[in-house]
Amino acid sequence: MEIKELNYLIAIAEEKSISKAAERLYMAQSSLSQFLTNYESNLGYRLFVRTSNGVRPTESGQLLLEYAYHTISEYHRVQDKMQDVSKLNAGHVILGISSFRGSYLLPPVLNAFHMTYPNIHVQIVEKNSMALEQYLMNGDIDLALLARPEKGSRLRTFNLLKDEICLVASPNHPILNKAKDNEFSQIPKCINIKDAEKYEFLLSDYDTILGREARKLFMKNKMTPVAYNNTLSALFAASLAANGQGLAFTYYSSRHYFRNAEFLSLGKEAPSIELVTAMSSERYHSKAAIALNDVIHQILNTEVS
Repeated sequence: MEIKELNYLIAIAEEKSISKAAERLYMAQSSLSQFLTNYESNLGYRLFVRTSNGVRPTESGQLLLEYAYHTISEYHRVQDKMQDVSKLNAGHVILGISSFRGSYLLPPVLNAFHMTYPNIHVQIVEKNSMALEQYLMNGDIDLALLARPEKGSRLRTFNLLKDEICLVASPNHPILNKAKDNEFSQIPKCINIKDAEKYEFLLSDYDTILGREARKLFMKNKMTPVAYNNTLSALFAASLAANGQGLAFTYYSSRHYFRNAEFLSLGKEAPSIELVTAMSSERYHSKAAIALNDVIHQILNTEVS
């Protein structure tokens, strides 16, 4: 049983579609279908059944998938150990981060890392913080930059920075007429959230950190916001707001991305998150992962301060 074959089975299970799995694997759908047919025939067990929503693993398939995930995780662990013998002259590390945060925090980090370790390749996995926690525990990624996990997490975390949640607007938005000097944080100007009630908000979904915190503020202040778009990605919402389409919640660290926008603190009510880098406390940490973690802290403690 080859690692390549296990990756094929994992792709089919995760994509719930042979055609989508084939696209992910850069191979023809017919080749992947033939592989699965032959594989099931050799094993003597059906691994997947077709449904109206795609394919799903059978009980036998689920057992094999658990083996596949464990085997590939152990394979990567051995690879990491072998790479360490080469003193970081080759290898790779898998880093997890959210798409929005990664778009403005990662470029300087990756530039610095590549300058120091030109032969170590960084593979990026884009997921939200909750998904990244599970990826770390499963051994699917080596390192993640995420919001601090809840107490009791089995992850090993390294404090990075405190990131205030604020509003982003275009320089011409009328809410700026209500802005006052801010004495509560490093953001120069602040507003009372009630003063923004009559303006349109561009919101992220409720199951995201920004979406959840926005709705908490609205409930606390008994506000019914004007929001025709309330399931936008954080990047899309902030981009629209920065270009004059409304108000959006964002992280103050994103000022390095939206350089022509205005950022407004919510004063005493301003929520914030603690950003950390994290690794599994139960798995081997390669020298490449540790080196990338060090570079993240070196660069971001300077860039985002």
